[in-house]
Amino acid sequence: MTAAAEAAASPPGVLRAPLVVEFPFTRSLGPVQSAFLTGLRERVVLGVRTTAGQVMVPPVEYDPVTAEEIRELVQVATTGTVTTWAWNDHPRPNQPLDRPFAWALVRLDGADTALLHALDAPGPDAVRTGMRVRVRWAAERTGAITDIACFEPHEGPADPQAGSHDATFADPVTGIVAEARLDYTYSPGRAQTAYINALSERRTVGERCPSCHKVYVPPRGACPTCGVATTDRVEVGPAGTVTTYCVVNIKARNLDIEVPYVYAHIALDGAGLALHGRIGGIPYDQVRMGLRVEPVWTEGGRYPDHYRPTGEPDADYDAYKELI
Repeated sequence: MTAAAEAAASPPGVLRAPLVVEFPFTRSLGPVQSAFLTGLRERVVLGVRTTAGQVMVPPVEYDPVTAEEIRELVQVATTGTVTTWAWNDHPRPNQPLDRPFAWALVRLDGADTALLHALDAPGPDAVRTGMRVRVRWAAERTGAITDIACFEPHEGPADPQAGSHDATFADPVTGIVAEARLDYTYSPGRAQTAYINALSERRTVGERCPSCHKVYVPPRGACPTCGVATTDRVEVGPAGTVTTYCVVNIKARNLDIEVPYVYAHIALDGAGLALHGRIGGIPYDQVRMGLRVEPVWTEGGRYPDHYRPTGEPDADYDAYKELI
């Protein structure tokens, strides 16, 4: 989207900001996936034979038909046939190639299923279903799917197929880190823009449904119950009531808060919906349902750092039971 199109897509005054969501997931590998990735490091492609005799590449640990555990590994060729494809005209960062390429499903010789990977071709006119390709290996291989740099067109004979393989490799790969990342531009919309701007002034503003009169904080722009727009802004709080909570005992990366601590649902006075907040200023084992709390702001903060007890008597259960 061009800058002009982005500007036109958001009404004046509505916030926009780049947002990155990433989650590096560390997982251990069973014997089948370990053999597959270690094999790629050694320029060997392994599949697994199912109960019915099919060879699946990439391999799986359980038969998709019978759910039986399967362990018979089979070496297949590094040549194969394109079964279907799609052209990628604008590669994104960290994709296999930094120039236009095809995403292709390739059935390697000796396999009965297809492997998804990049196909390096000069243009979409050079790609077709049924074309012959072969693996282009990465110069440096570590035991990952990226050890296959891509596929490339191949006019020569098929590679020999080795058949059963004992998967005996030195220094097998036993674990991987799967990087998941999403970069996009986020706009909170009209209602939440007003909410965020009010927070910067140390005020909490929700919106009331004109039909059921419930006040949503943070506002959503429309009532999910009645399906009508919520345009009547209402300032709530600043104090509120803990409706329920959890004790956090695992320290999160890049979060400078000592464990254990408490994260709670807090129904601000005048709100018809509880929001999330951390509870501070009190030992974690003294936090309780009905505890009355107020926000604590840090210098220059755009939202409350945490909530602390107000010293008021606890709220009666009937006053907040519908907000749990």
